[in-house]
Amino acid sequence: MRTKTKPRSLFLGIDTGGTYTDAVLWSETEGPQHGPSKGKVLAKAKALTTRHDLAVGIAGAVDAVLQRAGTDPTDIKLVSMSTTLATNALVECQGGRVALIMIGFSEADLARDGLRTALGTDPVVFCPGGHDVHGNTAGLDLSGLQAALPELGGSVSGFAICAYFATRNPAHEIAARNMIREKTGLPVTASHELSAKLGGPRRALTTLLNARLISMIDRLVAATEGFLEQRSIS
Repeated sequence: MRTKTKPRSLFLGIDTGGTYTDAVLWSETEGPQHGPSKGKVLAKAKALTTRHDLAVGIAGAVDAVLQRAGTDPTDIKLVSMSTTLATNALVECQGGRVALIMIGFSEADLARDGLRTALGTDPVVFCPGGHDVHGNTAGLDLSGLQAALPELGGSVSGFAICAYFATRNPAHEIAARNMIREKTGLPVTASHELSAKLGGPRRALTTLLNARLISMIDRLVAATEGFLEQRSIS
């Protein structure tokens, strides 16, 4: 009489750092089954992070743990991914080139909270609009943004939008976001989605930094998904 083999329930962890990409394969059904040390680490491996093609470093680390554990990739039930690439990019002042859309602000506002320094050579577009502290509109005019989009769409990786008192009424940010998405198809970050605090220039800075990271994280997710599909890990 044949004994049925209990199906393995494996978990794969991937961490892509600035220098190394680490992978760990963990079993829920092997090792201790009770207490804080439940389960067992079957294998772990490290490979150099390949900035030009993140999938190469991911493949190096994951293929190594699969080989060391001698396991079938289809036994993997869950994949967890983490990264410090975003943190490193902020510290190193890196990230994608983005366009900052300031609604209801003036160029003088760029001098506040280090916004001009963070912006660097990235483009900025000023549009009339915004709201007052009570949420009343100042009148939105996106014609300047609309005229700039054909050129911007081919030179940036995404957009960051900050409107005056968008924390009270985000309607103008939403209108600009919808226009940009329709015309360019690029990622758009709006300040009201990230912070409910007052202080427009600081909110704009937060939005700008977030927008710069989106293309990088998108590449990481795409690289990971592509590799997992190649190895029949779903």
